[in-house]
Amino acid sequence: MNQSIHNVIQSVHLIISDLNRSIHYYQEILGFQLLNREKNTALLTADGITPLLRLEEGTSPRPKPPGTTGLYHFAILVPKRPDLARCLRYLMDIGLPLGASDHHFSEALYLQDPDGNGIEIYTDRPRSQWQNEKGEWPAVSVPLDMKGLLAEAGKTAWNGFPPGTRIGHIHLHVADLQQAETFYCDGLGFEPTLRWRGALFVSVEGYHHHIGLNTWMGVGAPPPPRNSVGLHDFSVTLPTRQSVDQVVEGLSQMGAPVDLQHDRVFTKDPFGNQIQIRIR
Repeated sequence: MNQSIHNVIQSVHLIISDLNRSIHYYQEILGFQLLNREKNTALLTADGITPLLRLEEGTSPRPKPPGTTGLYHFAILVPKRPDLARCLRYLMDIGLPLGASDHHFSEALYLQDPDGNGIEIYTDRPRSQWQNEKGEWPAVSVPLDMKGLLAEAGKTAWNGFPPGTRIGHIHLHVADLQQAETFYCDGLGFEPTLRWRGALFVSVEGYHHHIGLNTWMGVGAPPPPRNSVGLHDFSVTLPTRQSVDQVVEGLSQMGAPVDLQHDRVFTKDPFGNQIQIRIR
């Protein structure tokens, strides 16, 4: 995997309702490692070093209401197709409900954690196959060839997420795609790659997408109440201090909130989704 394009979305911070239950799910069922636990929070990792997921038990948490903005899913990128194959076989063996899709540039499994937070586990096809012969990003979501994928599992058992696993992208419900494009492209510096069925996909460095944005909860959808489970924030990394300063200036000029805290910057998109900006 190209490490540069897969360090753009560095980590995801979720609000959950029961920390013990969520640790059991993400560690014992899915196969993350527990990196650290303090009071009402836990950090999870795939390599024993790099935190990918922060779980925080909310204060009087409530389910996220339907028809609101926020998290659609966060996506865990495994390094190789056999990794995804072993994961699929394992999830089928334990009977965990899941969906599966082929997106042309990637193959993906879909599931939900105990609080209903959407999770994608996927692997990319070779970069030479991402676009069609016209250089276009195909808008494809077809059933996954599960038999063909399982054929690559071999005899090795699923032993949790392998080293090299990353947060590949995140997909958000928003209230307005034009506002979303202005914020994420003009403000944060992403570039549009694909528009499809009420969704916009944006990336940097030629990736198919680092952030998905959709209005599937309805144009004008409100943000969820503050004590809802779901997305607290996600982190976007930029290559240099200069690039961070440029983003901060652009966000400030468009009137977006900017909160400087030590080595990171916090902002919010127009729909209440909070973002950390860091140097890569």
